[in-house]
Amino acid sequence: MTAKARVTVIGAGLMGHGIAQVFALAGHPTTVFDSFPQTLASAKDRIAANLRDLGDDESAVERVFPQADLALAVRDADYIVECAPEDLPLKQKLFAEVEQHARPDAILASNTSVMPITDIMRNLKHRERALGTHWWNPPFLVPLVEVIATEWTSPAAVEFTMKLHKDAGKQPAHVKKDVPGFIGNRLQHALWREAVSLVENGICDAETVDNVIKASFGRRIAVLGPLENADLVGTELTLAIHKTVLPAIESRPGPSPYLEALVRDGKLGFKSGEGFRTWTPEEQAALRSKVLQHLKKARANDV
Repeated sequence: MTAKARVTVIGAGLMGHGIAQVFALAGHPTTVFDSFPQTLASAKDRIAANLRDLGDDESAVERVFPQADLALAVRDADYIVECAPEDLPLKQKLFAEVEQHARPDAILASNTSVMPITDIMRNLKHRERALGTHWWNPPFLVPLVEVIATEWTSPAAVEFTMKLHKDAGKQPAHVKKDVPGFIGNRLQHALWREAVSLVENGICDAETVDNVIKASFGRRIAVLGPLENADLVGTELTLAIHKTVLPAIESRPGPSPYLEALVRDGKLGFKSGEGFRTWTPEEQAALRSKVLQHLKKARANDV
């Protein structure tokens, strides 16, 4: 890998412009492509505003190069990451076109939160240089990037991608098998499944679920992972707890009927003003601000 790899980001939306921002701030010349002219035209302004808000080097935006032609955007790139919507045919179509125009040694990555990378990349001619990444939102505040290998991905492609992200200040995690949800979302949604079940079964209300998590293990989870915690308290105690608790924990393989009913009834969360709880516009804004300020503080502490 060259000292400063040439990066291309396909998609200048919520995730794409944030990913471009991270690479540009790390010194990489970063080309950004988007098929929507307005989205592409505003990318540098949005990146500059983020840099200014975070107190980062605003001159980094000068390393961002918008490009409306996909072939030109990928032609000279060392690393290409696609940030299109979660639409499998769209992603497959994009990579078929990218492969026609990219250098044969360029690494191709799809950024997705749950879609199997194997399905996205299976039609490529050179699948050994293709893999997945899962950045968390917002990309410039959450450090983790999962790097997902398929059965075809070469060790060299994984090594390149891990180093590229680590050098850009991220915390890459190697996902050795391409499974739905990778690591982070499997863990997150296992928790969510039980949270929904507690409400569904009348054990507590939604607000209580959230308060219990935030006021207990949520306080320490940033510095004490679950398996560290198991070793801390002892594996024998963990085993004893599991023998009692696991048989009672929700284990249905599909979505909760309670959640399905919320969606069926149009209770879609913030966008409708009601989901598991009701939300006024003021409450929504306050929670969004609280999360953002928390992530900014955590980022400052990481530096």
